[in-house]
Amino acid sequence: MQVPAPFEYERATSVDHAIQLMAQLGSEARIVAGGHSLLPMMKLRLANPEYVIDINDLKDELEYIRITDTEVRIGALTRHSQLLDSDELAAIFPIFRDAEKVIADPVVRNRGTLGGSLCQADPSEDLSAVCDALQASCVIRNGEGDRVITMHDFHRGPYETAVADGEMLTEVRFPIVPNSSSAYHKVERRAGDWAVASVGAAVAMSGSNGSSVIADGRVGLCAVGPNTTHIEPISAALSGQPPSEELYAQVGAIAAESCNPDTDGRGTEAYKRHLAKELTIRSLRKAVARATGQEA
Repeated sequence: MQVPAPFEYERATSVDHAIQLMAQLGSEARIVAGGHSLLPMMKLRLANPEYVIDINDLKDELEYIRITDTEVRIGALTRHSQLLDSDELAAIFPIFRDAEKVIADPVVRNRGTLGGSLCQADPSEDLSAVCDALQASCVIRNGEGDRVITMHDFHRGPYETAVADGEMLTEVRFPIVPNSSSAYHKVERRAGDWAVASVGAAVAMSGSNGSSVIADGRVGLCAVGPNTTHIEPISAALSGQPPSEELYAQVGAIAAESCNPDTDGRGTEAYKRHLAKELTIRSLRKAVARATGQEA
């Protein structure tokens, strides 16, 4: 029988209250919202916090999708199901709906949150690749105010983030880039499973449809190594180039070389590198098609 170690429970009444508790309790405290990452680790005794701070009452402050002309802001307590169901978000960033459709199952999506997914910092977590491809910025709040860092700087390594004691992730911001679109592809052993490999891609186009070039492009990889965000050689290879199958294959090869997968029960290193290449090609192809109006 899997039973967590004893812990104390606190229910935050506001973001300021949650931060106050985190500062007071220090590294022995963990925030819980959906709980689908933290609670299984506690049951296996892989995580043994002395205090658990429940933030589910903070919907008014942390659960939202706000869209302006220049950016999208998503609160950390926003559920996966809300990200999946938002037509306004899908119209701007179709990569979100691509990814959310293949994250776990409805039970998990109804409870799991954007902030919880990112703060878990699991190398196999889908939304990290999505946020990296979209050049997201993370808002971290402490007792002195907010600080904003890039998605690449947010993740320090497997299960490690830039959120320090007495801080919490409150919001993720995404710039809206004209003439851009995005896509996500994933291979999994069975529906709702962790990825064997997955790839998110986003591109911004310039020029008319007849002579369009990729002004900027980013690819985020998932489940194929600990440091697979903001792969600069990929962005450099895409910049200023007309879209073509040859370009996608070239970038796919860079993705395969840039990842560091392990052989495990989900597949061999060689198989995962092959998937990184193939899924990069597919994601770029779809993102460009969407950005140029060739796919609705």
